[in-house]
Amino acid sequence: MAGKSNKSKAKRAAQSSASNSTVSPPSPDAPAAPAPDNGAVIDAVEAAVPETNEVPPQVAQADESESQEASDDAQPTQGELRLYPVSVKTQSGGKMELQLNPGDSVMDIRQFLLDAPETCYYTCYELLLRSKDGETHHLEDYNEISEVADITVGGCSLEMLPALYDDRSIRAHVHRARDLLSLSTLHSSLSTTLALKYDAAAAANKAQNPGDKPNVPELECLGFMEDIPASLNKLISSPLEEIKCVESIVFSSFNPPPSHRKLVGDLIYLDVVTLEGNKYCITGTTKAFYVNSSSGNILDPKPSKSGFETATLIGLLQKLSSKFKKAFREVMEKKASAHPFENVQSLLPPHSWLRTFPVPDHKRDAARAEEALTISYGSELIGMQRDWNEELQSCREFPHSTPQERILRDRALYKVSSDFVDAALNGAIGVISRCIPPINPTDPECLHMYVHNNIFFSFAVDADIEQLSKKRPSNDLSLTENVSSSEKAACEDKTCDGEHNAELNSCNEAPLIESEQATYASANNDLKGTKLYQEADVPGLYNLAMAIIDYRGHRVVAQSVLPGILQGDKSDALLYGSVDNGKKICWNEDFHAKVLEAAKLLHIKEHDVIDASENVYKLAAPVECKGIVGSDNRHYLLDLMRVTPRDANYTGPESRFCVLRPELITSFCQAEALEKSKCKTKTDEGTDIVSDPSNVSVDTSKTGDESNHGEENGALTSEKTVTEKQNATADSAAASSEFSKLCDEISFNPNVFTDFKLGGTQEEISSDEENVKKVSSYLVDVVLPKFIVDLCSLEVSPMDGQTLTEALHSHGVNVRYIGRIANGVKHLPHLWDLCLNEITVRSAKHILKNILRDIEDHDIGAAVSHFLNCFFGNVAGGKASTNNVHAKNQKKDQSITKKSQGKGKGKASVKKSLSSYMMVDSNMLWSEIQEFAKAKYEFELPELSRTTAKKTHVLRNLCQKVGISVAARKYDFGATSPFDASDVLDLRPVVKHSVPVCSEAKNLIEMGKLQLAEGMLSESYTFFSEAFAILQQVTGPMHREVSNCCRYLAMVLYHAGDMAGAIMQQHKELIINERCLGLDHPDTAHSYGNMALFYHGLNQTELALQNMGRALLLLGLSSGPDHPDVAATFINVAMMYQDMGKMDTALRYLQDALKKNERLLGPEHIQTAVCYHALAIACNSMGLFKLSHQHEKKTYDILVKQLGEDDSRTKDSQNWIKTFEMREVQKTAQKQKGLAANAANTQKAIDLLKSRPDLVQLFQNAAAAERSNAAVLGEAQPRGRGFDERAARAAAEVRKKAAAKGLLVRPQSGVQVPPQISQLINPGTADSSKKSGENGAAKVEEKKKESSENGKTTNVAAPAGLGAGLTSLDRKKQKAKK
Repeated sequence: MAGKSNKSKAKRAAQSSASNSTVSPPSPDAPAAPAPDNGAVIDAVEAAVPETNEVPPQVAQADESESQEASDDAQPTQGELRLYPVSVKTQSGGKMELQLNPGDSVMDIRQFLLDAPETCYYTCYELLLRSKDGETHHLEDYNEISEVADITVGGCSLEMLPALYDDRSIRAHVHRARDLLSLSTLHSSLSTTLALKYDAAAAANKAQNPGDKPNVPELECLGFMEDIPASLNKLISSPLEEIKCVESIVFSSFNPPPSHRKLVGDLIYLDVVTLEGNKYCITGTTKAFYVNSSSGNILDPKPSKSGFETATLIGLLQKLSSKFKKAFREVMEKKASAHPFENVQSLLPPHSWLRTFPVPDHKRDAARAEEALTISYGSELIGMQRDWNEELQSCREFPHSTPQERILRDRALYKVSSDFVDAALNGAIGVISRCIPPINPTDPECLHMYVHNNIFFSFAVDADIEQLSKKRPSNDLSLTENVSSSEKAACEDKTCDGEHNAELNSCNEAPLIESEQATYASANNDLKGTKLYQEADVPGLYNLAMAIIDYRGHRVVAQSVLPGILQGDKSDALLYGSVDNGKKICWNEDFHAKVLEAAKLLHIKEHDVIDASENVYKLAAPVECKGIVGSDNRHYLLDLMRVTPRDANYTGPESRFCVLRPELITSFCQAEALEKSKCKTKTDEGTDIVSDPSNVSVDTSKTGDESNHGEENGALTSEKTVTEKQNATADSAAASSEFSKLCDEISFNPNVFTDFKLGGTQEEISSDEENVKKVSSYLVDVVLPKFIVDLCSLEVSPMDGQTLTEALHSHGVNVRYIGRIANGVKHLPHLWDLCLNEITVRSAKHILKNILRDIEDHDIGAAVSHFLNCFFGNVAGGKASTNNVHAKNQKKDQSITKKSQGKGKGKASVKKSLSSYMMVDSNMLWSEIQEFAKAKYEFELPELSRTTAKKTHVLRNLCQKVGISVAARKYDFGATSPFDASDVLDLRPVVKHSVPVCSEAKNLIEMGKLQLAEGMLSESYTFFSEAFAILQQVTGPMHREVSNCCRYLAMVLYHAGDMAGAIMQQHKELIINERCLGLDHPDTAHSYGNMALFYHGLNQTELALQNMGRALLLLGLSSGPDHPDVAATFINVAMMYQDMGKMDTALRYLQDALKKNERLLGPEHIQTAVCYHALAIACNSMGLFKLSHQHEKKTYDILVKQLGEDDSRTKDSQNWIKTFEMREVQKTAQKQKGLAANAANTQKAIDLLKSRPDLVQLFQNAAAAERSNAAVLGEAQPRGRGFDERAARAAAEVRKKAAAKGLLVRPQSGVQVPPQISQLINPGTADSSKKSGENGAAKVEEKKKESSENGKTTNVAAPAGLGAGLTSLDRKKQKAKK
């Protein structure tokens, strides 16, 4: 939706950012204060944090009816829409105002009214628009306001007029009323709860007091990192306590209304029980709701109470029950007090792998039962089913020449695609559960096809591990032994959807290798190809909507139905491509022109292909693609499994669908274009200019948080004159145009290294093959080594299997290369474990899916728990399993290596009994996993992998990949069987889809990242704000790209010194990440870490530490305790304690961080230097300048070795060494001066004692008493020579025990020492303790100043290598106090 006041707010945000950004970032050469993102230290944009009181504007909220500002003074930029106030007269006669844009549709207005508290329970009404000149317009739902009247002239008003209910609308009204009474739609974030609790405590205490409270959770963090399984229950926050408004609202058993009552308008009867215990039978008519006079089992339709007739159910209940009225007000206040994003529903919420433990009681809920009675599997129960294909293609045909038209088009496409995926998900569950019948029940089960809710469903078989002859009774997927491989190809969704029935016979002649077409890989490739053509967006060329759903071991491919394909033989509709593997190729000039246009954008070469009849055709797509004209006369392109060339590194027949990733093609083309431009451009200036766009495009895969290098560029850029900038911009534009042209000229033949017969000369074919070999070599020789280097340098820092996969894909690397990655990072334990566990989990996933396909519904829980026990525990096999080993090995040899030739032999054991899964034991399972990993990933899993897999984050990874939900309790991975069947609580589908992204907003984000890297805060804020405004309208707030915008906006405000504004944006990002990515996603953890740093910037350290505790919990769950990001977070926690003056706690965290970095990264890694520097700063704040010097010297040595002496960070470290040396000299001088004064005072004391001998005995008694006290208290006393340490410790222990039992009263010194004597004996005691307190605070302040002045230094963080030195530090501090 085009949200009411979003754009004006975004505009004010952009304007205020100009003033915010006048605070330029500090020099990137300086060490940094805690900087946000990715554990804060690793790849943050590092800068000092000047504090301002400036509060940033709230950029956008999609459902505010009260927002009334429309900034008319400035022309709206791209993505920002001019808003105009329109007054609204509600059904109850009240007044409110909306901010509308002429492009808003009437459906948008209805949504605004549905979100407004004043009108949220009105669902059935008509809208009347009155213009300034007095004209009245009835608004239809699908109209835009601009089509009806011009609201820009002002003076327009809307009126809500009651409309008549019908059967469908009155049920929708009841459903809406139930939703309003529940808090289940409110998704409260833990960050919101923490902030509210903190504010409440601050208001109660008035005085801010950090106190010791933050110590408790943070001190636990070091402990719980070693016991992650015990922390699982902390992840799930308890659901909100429901506010009960009414006992029950159910459909009455009087339904349906008798015919004579229908004639007078009765539509529905409801039975309501109020909190007071009163029971009412309510009649819903076409006009209103009222209480009828029914009692018992006889319907009495007469109204029982006059004047109680209302247009809404909520209104009637408010009249009937005072308790309802009060409770409903509380519910609405609760929803209003939440963050607006917490009320927005996520279209495709993530799968939660943990569920509450113990399992909550299942309570009666009549409303829930009513909804579950009708199984629709995603289809509409009332009204016509949606024509998904027509909706999607109509949206593609929307005009998109102006920014506003593109926004409306993208919004429509996103909405339809999201609805399609949701419907496909529900339909796939029905197909797999055998609740939806096939449309061809007489065909073999592998050829079964399904049409439900205008969506076509078919199965893709995982040929990697599945015996294709495996048969399960009444299972849609299983194949009979005599089914040929060609039929397997035909059952695959793509062939079936295009020319399913018409061309089936010709498919039967396909060679054996076509069985590969029915694999998971072909479905994945088809989805990727569909996405590429959708992004190419060639006019007149269409693709089907598509989604892939994995559930219970099956893979179902869902597609929108091709128009006319179900109405008869459409074989003559094939105009392009081939349905029989190139034996007969169809070609059409008009179709070819459109395909060629897309091919230019996708780097596909136009080439000649020869069919079986020796006819030569020019194609610009894979041979097996199908170009079909539907009954709607649109040109559809299907079966896009090889849009990118085949990987020349995998040339075997079993690797038919091992294709290169599109990101690699883009990267290679840019690298080649850059090389060509260097050859053309002889001057250095030209080379520099051309290099920019290459770097920009290739690096878009990175997260954008790696702006520390960019800041160095930013410092240089800021020194340029305006003229230089303009010249550089002009030259860069020209060079960029030339670069793009060179890049577009590079293309590849997708049909090389295949069985298709290629046309053209042998030289041309060899040249095409050489090009593909070149890009394949580029992947192995350039991309993979560079990716490994980035991993080792923490330039790329994946936390779990999902982020590792995303990093691989964004760099153009297929997951099949993960074995090579693992071998390249063996020297780094955290990366080795990550790759090892990912290979293990992926292999186990395939085996588990194979098991799930073979079991009945009632065995799922037991089968999954047994598999988890075999995987994480040590389940020994019985006699039955020994007889099955040979069959299992046969299965692995046949299916995993994909070389099965025989049929039927040894397959009898496949039809197992219901408990066959129990025959699997741990050794057998791990043997299969190792063989699968060797075949699929070319990686030998070491025996160590069984040990490294016994971790919580591996369980999380496996559950997320298969869709399993387990109980959130502590699991003992050392036990033989850690899991029970009752621990498996759910099995959900996992979906892949082709929901489009908003390319315009994506480009704005990339431009904003470039500006941020150059330190241009105002410009970057403008770009991010525009992207945010566009995404708000296209996708709504619940989308990953929106969270990226919020993160960058928070980063910009952080660097501008606006902490409050940064917190507002960061809070939005955190809510979106929790809802769209999951509670324990690494991005969510980093969001909590950033939030903590921003709170710390506002001196709300207690709240900051609570957020840091949550970040550490999430990092532990996603990556385990051994990860550099955990160490980086420890450094930030230590710096917070350091600022609070709690140096002991800070040093503990720094020590642990140093140990982790030295173990994970090595003693000479830059992150280890970061730790040493942080320790140097901490020791400096304690006045231990000698230790500071030692740690900083280690920092300097590492930086010299890694960066060289000329690097700015090395020079900074050298300056710190000089600073610490100077302070040590000053401290020594002051100490010597103090010793001289002490000597003079000592002489005075001696003279006094000589003059008064009676005092000598007095002091001896006092000293004895003090020693006794010290021993009881356990205080460490300086020992003289010959002092028996063991005897002293034993005596102290005895006194402690006696004191605990009350047997010893510590003697007090009975002699009062004259004050002048005590001062003479220790003249500096009182003053020095006072000064030490002052100095301590001063040192902390001094450290704060240093960290803000030197930016990066504090972030070059703290070493922990004090080891046993910590106890000596404690002693030194105790001595200093004395």
